[in-house]
Amino acid sequence: MARILIVDDSPTELYKLTGMLEKNGYEVLKADNGADGVALARQEKPDAVLMDIVMPGLNGFQATRQLTKDPETGSIPVIIVTTKDQETDKVWGKRQGAKDYLTKPVEEATLIQTLKSVLGS
Repeated sequence: MARILIVDDSPTELYKLTGMLEKNGYEVLKADNGADGVALARQEKPDAVLMDIVMPGLNGFQATRQLTKDPETGSIPVIIVTTKDQETDKVWGKRQGAKDYLTKPVEEATLIQTLKSVLGS
């Protein structure tokens, strides 16, 4: 069973994403800010990370860059999941090392398909 780390400061989004993932057989880890997300990813080595952008402190772009540039966590695919839907945000997210970029609200089928794609299953 794949372990997915959700990094999002919204309790509502954490709840929704957790529900979708657990229903599809994924184990879920959660962090409510970028710094905790990076620390948890280093500690737990999840199979993938769902990363929000707009968070207090370390934002999702910064956290994604830290994870993808770190030899310890660089192989963990990061999928940005955010309300920011400008093309420049998408380009910037990919530049930070994100494997994919989804805009909220995310459809369950899209989320699961994207995860399967980045996990190679």
